[in-house]
Amino acid sequence: MNPYILLAIIIIISLTNGASVFKKRETKEKVRYDDYRVFRIKYKTPMQRQSLLDLTKVKQNFSLWHDDGSECNLMVAPSALPLFEEKLRLVNATAEMFIANVQDLIDQENTAGTRADATFGWTRYHNLTEIDAWLDTVLANYPEVTMGFVLGQSYEGRDIRGIRISYKWGNPGVFIESNIHAREWITSATATWLINELLTSKDESVRELAESHDWYIIPVLNVDGFVYTHETDRLWRKTRQPSLISDCVGVDPNRNFDSHWMENGGASSDPCDETYAGPHPLSEPEVKALSDFISILKHKMNVMLAFHSYSQLLLSPYGHTAEEFPDNYNDLMQVAKAYSDAVHGLPYGTIYKYGSSAGILYPASGATNDWAYNEKDIKISYTIEFRDTGNFGFVLPAAFIKPNAEETLIGIMALLAESKRLRYLEPKYNYGL
Repeated sequence: MNPYILLAIIIIISLTNGASVFKKRETKEKVRYDDYRVFRIKYKTPMQRQSLLDLTKVKQNFSLWHDDGSECNLMVAPSALPLFEEKLRLVNATAEMFIANVQDLIDQENTAGTRADATFGWTRYHNLTEIDAWLDTVLANYPEVTMGFVLGQSYEGRDIRGIRISYKWGNPGVFIESNIHAREWITSATATWLINELLTSKDESVRELAESHDWYIIPVLNVDGFVYTHETDRLWRKTRQPSLISDCVGVDPNRNFDSHWMENGGASSDPCDETYAGPHPLSEPEVKALSDFISILKHKMNVMLAFHSYSQLLLSPYGHTAEEFPDNYNDLMQVAKAYSDAVHGLPYGTIYKYGSSAGILYPASGATNDWAYNEKDIKISYTIEFRDTGNFGFVLPAAFIKPNAEETLIGIMALLAESKRLRYLEPKYNYGL
């Protein structure tokens, strides 16, 4: 039989299977990833890349974990292995398997700590209820320098909570957003660790960092999706608002900001895709709430940092084009280099690459960092992609929480020092928050 006819038959079967899997995933039944494998594939040509990425149109049987233009990390369902192997043969590509069973990683993710331990800490990942309870304790213990605030409510009615840490009037403002993508648990774990350090560290350099900036930190922005990852599907990425035109649920909130929305292939118009940009900009209440909050306080904010995982990257604007760069791109690269050098100098030796989002990763229009830079004039704006580079991907073991958090703190310290040297931390008009 002609191999292309065979491939078409396999795709039809896989699409049918994928649809049934999707319906299953919209129940309260816990989704499992037994024998799902993750492969690393290095591209030889742009045509080869596109042909392999086309596999992700077979919903639920393939999930793109990472793509930087030169290679991708692709999760493959066990039932789709024949299609995957046939596609590799047809395009003359080879794949290296680096995760043999995703469910094993999920099961082992929190082995460093147990739910029986009532103490909030950073030896395991915490759910939203635990994070909210911890925030309440922090606010009660440090009333002189902290203030809690609610950005707004999610689609399912949950509060989107944040904390401000301010030791004196008139400091430059640093805004940190984390867990906009639900499955990226390392981001909220790092954000809560950072909050704790800013309040409790006795290290003189950390105290200087804490007391010379006003910090606005959102541990979990995509609260509905985050709860869903804990209760139903560990690898869920999007929000949980249903679509009016599809059975598929959710929008990629990091493609939903009103800045070059849907430009240059930087997001998808398909509600079933993981990079679906939504029916219109700011369609997601979580994104609209953050947008409204920053719009009120934009003259207070000097720095915007969006925490993500994974790939170990520091990404500046622009995400909508790799052909154009911000006016202060050289400064942004200088600040990013300071972050990267500081992190690499630690005993862990972690390497962070840096560049524009579209330049070193892929087009991503409607993202937080571009929106903050383009629309709100926050000229130090980055997406930080945390550990690792693929060995564990989105399911980073809890043993890595503290190392990742420690190097993030050192990196931010260097980032802010260089930003100050370049005069980006000059006080802005203070609206009182």
